[in-house]
Amino acid sequence: MYEGAIQDLIDELGRLPGVGPKSAQRIAFHVLSSDPSDVKRLAQALTRVKELVRFCTRCFNVAESDLCRICRDPRRSDEVYCVVEEPKDVVAIERTGEFRGRYHVLGGAINPLEGVGPDNLKVRELMMRLADGTCKELILATDPNTEGEATATYLALLVKPMGLNVTRLASGLPVGGDLEYADEITLGRAFEGRRAV
Repeated sequence: MYEGAIQDLIDELGRLPGVGPKSAQRIAFHVLSSDPSDVKRLAQALTRVKELVRFCTRCFNVAESDLCRICRDPRRSDEVYCVVEEPKDVVAIERTGEFRGRYHVLGGAINPLEGVGPDNLKVRELMMRLADGTCKELILATDPNTEGEATATYLALLVKPMGLNVTRLASGLPVGGDLEYADEITLGRAFEGRRAV
């Protein structure tokens, strides 16, 4: 559609997840009309993240040193691990302020259709962390979809011989939601996860 550098930028932006052709075009023209210092800051931030950010050698969360800030925090409990699929899931749980244990980021979920099996995830590393016997509870906080459920089931069966208390995050109705709009699976899970008041 366009020539040279602007089309190259649109093409590169369009390769980002969640950015379609129209969004890529809008972003490209926004960059084109932005102040050069703003564009330079964006370019520097992109370069810095690739140079500085890596994965924690213990839990595989994002970090700028060998260990992430959570693994370095001595106030965290070593008796409870929360297993998540991606680093963004750590951020979501941390925002709640409810969890004070350690994390383990798998790097995805089991998805045979995409060719992702347990060997493609950080399952072996999790088992090595659990082997020392410090952890008493393993919270499986994988996504409530087919892949997340398969991953949680696989991990639960794998760690069962270790005698750990294995739990799964409750799922059900959102706060402020109406029962009439809930699908059968969500409503069924809400019934399974009900608690005394």
